[in-house]
Amino acid sequence: MTVLSNDALEKRLISYRHYFHEHPELADHEFNTTKTISKILTDWGITILPTRLATGVFAEIGNSTGPTVALRADIDALPIQEKSGVAFSSKIDGIMHACGHDTHIASLLGAAYLLKQHEPALKGRVKLIFQLSEEDKEGALQVINDGQIDGVDAILGFHNTPNHGVDQIGIRAGITNGAIDKFKVTLQGVGTHASTPDKGQDTIVALGAEINALQSIASRNLDAFQAGVLSITHVSAGNTWNILPDTAFFEGTVRTASKQMRKLIKARFFDVVNYTAKAHQVTANIDWYDGDPSVNNDAKLAAIVRDESSKFATVYEQEQRLGSDDFACYQEKIPGVYANIGNGEKISAHNPYFKADDAMIKVGMTYFERNAIRILDELQQ
Repeated sequence: MTVLSNDALEKRLISYRHYFHEHPELADHEFNTTKTISKILTDWGITILPTRLATGVFAEIGNSTGPTVALRADIDALPIQEKSGVAFSSKIDGIMHACGHDTHIASLLGAAYLLKQHEPALKGRVKLIFQLSEEDKEGALQVINDGQIDGVDAILGFHNTPNHGVDQIGIRAGITNGAIDKFKVTLQGVGTHASTPDKGQDTIVALGAEINALQSIASRNLDAFQAGVLSITHVSAGNTWNILPDTAFFEGTVRTASKQMRKLIKARFFDVVNYTAKAHQVTANIDWYDGDPSVNNDAKLAAIVRDESSKFATVYEQEQRLGSDDFACYQEKIPGVYANIGNGEKISAHNPYFKADDAMIKVGMTYFERNAIRILDELQQ
């Protein structure tokens, strides 16, 4: 393997990032991304691990007789038409790396290269997880079920974040991101002509009542000092101007921080939907999907990562948010830290105008490499 200077490595990682940005792939379809990552790692002499999964890459570096630290980067993109205007914009119609996962891939590749350079000195093993399907399809659970974190003692990840400089890293012990649950509700009534609503059971009026009633859960049932958000994001009913439809549909998400609030909102949701439907003489069919838990950083590990990261970046107290990440699924099994690294831009993720500064790749690479070495050292003590 050719030894690269720091500048040459950074330039190569930026070129990799641009390639992945130009060729984004959706959850569970990251076939070219998987192939490309595997080739890069193989060319660097890094061992690729077997998997039953169709996408995602798993590899290892170091001495397997010591402790193991896993480093995770998500690799999937979003179904968004890019409008950022960057020179390396997506070449795939309707798909974009609008969450910056391309920068995560490049950062973990850089850390892999550096860790391989001093592999004999590592006090244990570093496992690389290029994870499929973070945005959808329960990618972390697929990785766990594939056995990829068996024997892992700690795990690290990060997400790029706007409104912070590329030299800033946010770290917080405890809960940083909320849990997510999804719901779909179908209302069944009796359709009729718009001039004779008394001959039917109006699902549109019931739909409006459901939406209003559900908003009372957060405002009237939650402790004012507890976080919880219920958002209805998709509504559909009817298909013409003079017919009251027999069905109506809505779906959305619930975001919570604590397990107690998560349980409470779910119970109240079922009560409100069913009783409101009954009051409007329609029936309600509820599909509820328990999603990812809250991201909850291990306190001891967070202290180590904060100390080490402060040696090469400005560390700040990470803001708490209700946006979810399936990194939380790993943390239910093993201690982990999920940090934020500034991307030097201001536009939020999941936006067609989203951008991230290439300069953050170097910081992400260093975050992975330095903290992996530090944690292996700490676990040996």
